[in-house]
Amino acid sequence: MTHQIPPLSADDLSVRAADWHGFSRVMGDKGGCGGCWCMLWRLSKKDMDAGMGEPNRQSMKAVFDRGDAPGLVAWHGNEAIGWIQVDRRDAFARLGASRVLRPVDDAPVFSVACFLVDRRYRRRGVSLALLREACRYAAGRGAAILEGYPIDTRKTGYPGVYAWTGFLGAFREAGFEEVARRSPTRPIMRKRLTPSAE
Repeated sequence: MTHQIPPLSADDLSVRAADWHGFSRVMGDKGGCGGCWCMLWRLSKKDMDAGMGEPNRQSMKAVFDRGDAPGLVAWHGNEAIGWIQVDRRDAFARLGASRVLRPVDDAPVFSVACFLVDRRYRRRGVSLALLREACRYAAGRGAAILEGYPIDTRKTGYPGVYAWTGFLGAFREAGFEEVARRSPTRPIMRKRLTPSAE
């Protein structure tokens, strides 16, 4: 029997800076997508592939242990249901090496690198809630620009697990604008923020 979950309202959902406990709960026993532990953009392909599983888990734990949370977790009651990774773009070495997602200019930007939403809660506004809170979070860390790299596809039923950078519609709804596109399906989106570093 499929577990039915009612549509989420703002009162049903809370989004806050991730701690290791909440992040680990979203990643689950498999560590996200096959043991990535959300390290894909932080490592070279060679290091990422070699580290699938426990080495990637330890690498991300070291990121958390340095202090600033590298993202946000969405909660439905006491259940961690979604994750968004947000950090300075230069924390994501693989973005800089990407032909499609290389920097547009020299502006210092923060990047939304990954989403992961519990499959039971997809298409219920969780990604949009995470993205909106990511804007506030990045501004609170001094960011003037937040950048993202969503999938733009006309395919219906595109598997959410393969859209780990998010979907274009959520970015548009959150007020992002396209600034570059080097591939038909991979726009670079930006939103200007008012920095409010604490």
